[in-house]
Amino acid sequence: MKKILLITTGGTIAGTNTINGISPGLNPEDFIKYLSDFQEKCSIHAHSLLNIDSSNIQPEHWIEISTYIQSQYHHYDGFVITHGTDTMAYTASALSYLMQGIKKPVIITGSQIPIVEDISDGRKNLKDAFTYALWKNVSGVYIVFDGKAIIGTRARKTKTKSFDAFDSINYPVAAFIDGKRVARYVMHDDKAGQETFYSSIYPNVFLLKLAPGMQPDVLDYISEKYEGIVIESYGVGGLPFEDRRNFLKKMESLVEKGRIIVIASQVMNEGSDMSLYEIGIRTLKNHKILESFDMTIESALTKLMWIMGMTKDYDKVKELFYKRINYDIMLYDE
Repeated sequence: MKKILLITTGGTIAGTNTINGISPGLNPEDFIKYLSDFQEKCSIHAHSLLNIDSSNIQPEHWIEISTYIQSQYHHYDGFVITHGTDTMAYTASALSYLMQGIKKPVIITGSQIPIVEDISDGRKNLKDAFTYALWKNVSGVYIVFDGKAIIGTRARKTKTKSFDAFDSINYPVAAFIDGKRVARYVMHDDKAGQETFYSSIYPNVFLLKLAPGMQPDVLDYISEKYEGIVIESYGVGGLPFEDRRNFLKKMESLVEKGRIIVIASQVMNEGSDMSLYEIGIRTLKNHKILESFDMTIESALTKLMWIMGMTKDYDKVKELFYKRINYDIMLYDE
């Protein structure tokens, strides 16, 4: 019989009503009663690691989660993490980089309505997470939500209230879960890569979303505090380069400071392609700047945090950033 460890971290799924609104209040044992269907299928153990609103999740918590899983890795056949939805995609991406080549499933789930409510998506999501964790040959980090299993580096929250809150961006959904049935579309290669856990991350990476009228000197302020900067640019990777607000010129001073800059797209689907337009070609040709291609913003940000936790040398950062990890980047082919 397989052993599954349920790790609770708080979030809406653990919510209870208070005078100040919904707040995480359930303990791990409260979740076990919703899993009676699985008592004969697996041995379930539970542990409360955190009990916070996911808006309060920080990079240090990702380290805490991955370190705990590493400590329990050889004692269990799979792991299910309950988590708030607001930062779930960031956590899924971060764990994908902190726990590479793992041969066991790490399934993250949550809900839009607390599991204790009469009408809640929490019970289905929790059961689906266990169903997928027990399915044969499942390994790696996933989000399971509304009947879909999404690869950790490809998930994004696209709706604030609806039950179908998460989508897989620029990559197929890994599997659909319908009760006891699972239809898989993406198979992990269990022989690929060595199981490696990482214990450091660099949290000082800034995410800047461009908007018309923004002054380039905002980057001067940002670069004093942050050594890594992800810029959500326009379209396939456009930056303002007119004299009044010349972001391209500002890139020169940041690169000279040794800052690591990644250009991403504000557009959710299809990714960046800076080789299409003059500004993109000029940027890549003249500056040591990376682009995210088809990666999600969550993955680009957390991947840079993971890399800069090990090195800030541009050439080494570039090599690791363009290395394909857990299906995070497909369009880059040097």
